[in-house]
Amino acid sequence: MARYIETLTVERGGFRIKVPESWWEFDVRPESRDDSIRRMVDERVAQHPELAPYRDTYVTFLRKSAADAWKSGALYCGCMAESFGGDTPVTGSVTVSLVGGRTREGAPLSNDPAAIAAQLAPKEAHREGDSWRKVTTVDIPGVGPAARTYGIEDIQIPEDSLGRTIRAVLMQTFIPVPGQEGKVALVAGSSQVLDLADSFFDIFDAITSTFRFADRGFTSNGRSL
Repeated sequence: MARYIETLTVERGGFRIKVPESWWEFDVRPESRDDSIRRMVDERVAQHPELAPYRDTYVTFLRKSAADAWKSGALYCGCMAESFGGDTPVTGSVTVSLVGGRTREGAPLSNDPAAIAAQLAPKEAHREGDSWRKVTTVDIPGVGPAARTYGIEDIQIPEDSLGRTIRAVLMQTFIPVPGQEGKVALVAGSSQVLDLADSFFDIFDAITSTFRFADRGFTSNGRSL
């Protein structure tokens, strides 16, 4: 996976981040996502005509996924799907979201990295193959300290009535937004290729280290931190 050398700078409402040039964006923005998803599916069906009968299903699923991501605070989602000679492609994604929380009394939760880290629970693997999570703080160059979790986690499938989960490599970095009490930029990297966990941790860390706030402040289509 060391082939990722060239990078692309992505700039959205109030932040910028660099991702490998070979990655592509899954558009979650309401004003453009429907057309973007339609073009993306059309391109895939043109490349693989056997998918044509499922075109509407793909479009409906992707549009719902994009809408759910936007509602949850996502501002950008970059994805990769690369073949390195095996039968199964190597896939992964990085999402930047705007999130915040409040106490029961309605006061904003602290976005101090040490306070966030203290609220995040580590998890030990008691047997080989168990899920696990580590909690730490890191320093983002040019930005400052941030709380982080990373590990192999079981992520619940949204709106699944059976409560099923997906096991994934997951790194989440909580970057405080300057001047905005209780708000953080959450940079989350994930992949279901568990055998490459260490490589993905390195990739997600490298991408997150390029995160910067724009001078004009963190906003996007009416969202403001």
